[in-house]
Amino acid sequence: MSLRNAIYALTLALLVSPLLGEDAAAQAGLLTGGAEKLDPITLSSGQPLAKAPYQLEAGQYYKLDIVADGSAELAISGADFFRNVWVDEVVINDIEVRPLGVDSLEFDDEGTATISFVTIRPGTFTLRIPDTTGESQQAVFNVK
Repeated sequence: MSLRNAIYALTLALLVSPLLGEDAAAQAGLLTGGAEKLDPITLSSGQPLAKAPYQLEAGQYYKLDIVADGSAELAISGADFFRNVWVDEVVINDIEVRPLGVDSLEFDDEGTATISFVTIRPGTFTLRIPDTTGESQQAVFNVK
């Protein structure tokens, strides 16, 4: 399914669900208001990004905190991840950004960014610290 088709399907679900009643809205997943909160990714000099790979389900709504401790200026990027999810919003300091696309986030100081997203297709995708190759410097998302 293309990103365009996924967005059309999501829009249709949002428009039609009020007409179908509670059961249909709950089945849509997005309309229950309950994004599944994932364990945070931690940006800290010399520390692993994630404790373990994330096990996600295609078509579900998730919320992910990316927390930087300020020990170094660090970024996180992942074109394969961001091309295979629909980013609902990125929240930084209570400012909600609804982007058309994301490639990376860079933290110059300590802080938290929260990404709310819907997984679009199955596969294995990564977020990593740019220009690193170590397995501990990436977060792996296995989407079924």
